[in-house]
Amino acid sequence: MSVSEVPPWVAARLGARAPGRGVQEVLRTLGSHPRQMSYASVQEAAGLAEVNPATVVRAAQLIGFTGWPQLRAEVRSRYLSLLSASEVLQEHGEAQGAGESAVRQDLHNLRDLGTLLDEDQLARVAAIIMAARTTLVLGSGSFAAPGLQLAHLTQTLGHDVRLERAGGTALLNAFAMLREGDALVIFHLWRTPGDLLQIAGLARDRGVRLVVVGDHARPGITALADEFVMVPSEGASMFPSLVPTVTVVQAVVAAIVAADPGAATRATDAADELWRDFGLFPRDKDGLLPEVQ
Repeated sequence: MSVSEVPPWVAARLGARAPGRGVQEVLRTLGSHPRQMSYASVQEAAGLAEVNPATVVRAAQLIGFTGWPQLRAEVRSRYLSLLSASEVLQEHGEAQGAGESAVRQDLHNLRDLGTLLDEDQLARVAAIIMAARTTLVLGSGSFAAPGLQLAHLTQTLGHDVRLERAGGTALLNAFAMLREGDALVIFHLWRTPGDLLQIAGLARDRGVRLVVVGDHARPGITALADEFVMVPSEGASMFPSLVPTVTVVQAVVAAIVAADPGAATRATDAADELWRDFGLFPRDKDGLLPEVQ
């Protein structure tokens, strides 16, 4: 099979391996029908490539994916990342109702996420954060939102996890504070600014553990990451959905609790006591809470 017959990213993953004819057709179809393959079931993908479903699974595994759902998520994310926000809107066509469309899309995303999540990997990510003296969390624009959740909840559990939203010298200063054994978590969704990717490239040289939560497993970033957690991210309208990514954050936090429930309990009890001493939350006597009927 000529390298020119498959997308460059597929050729890079394939390397010098020579696939059989059926697998060749699947890999070629990823390039010739990217839109159709990006949302096809395994049976539909087999029909497009004119092979059987087992061959589609073998093709996915040959280029480093666990199966078709993971490869399909990669193809879909790569396809959507080439589109502008307005083109993504056109891709979704006429909405049947904003709320209904959003819920339906995220139910689909969560079903896909269920096939992608690896319990052992979640435990490894939790261990990286727990072992780090400091963890720096990065995400661009709205993609910082799951980072805020991760930082806040893990701080409540007693870990020094910091979200950095600034760029330029502030970002570099925050990164420079990391030491060997510390951790860097990057949310790498849709389109990621170059400065975040450059920071990822510096992590290994400094002995910083890198965790990437992303919707496309590009070799450059996956080769750098100690752990790459794949998530679907397609939204119902113009912009990516963060629901699967937030779910992954919840799962990582749960894995941290499960790894040492005693430490988690002590940390949250201490946080509760501090909040109570500070009078952080209003009490019924202040007349701010609704009446209990």
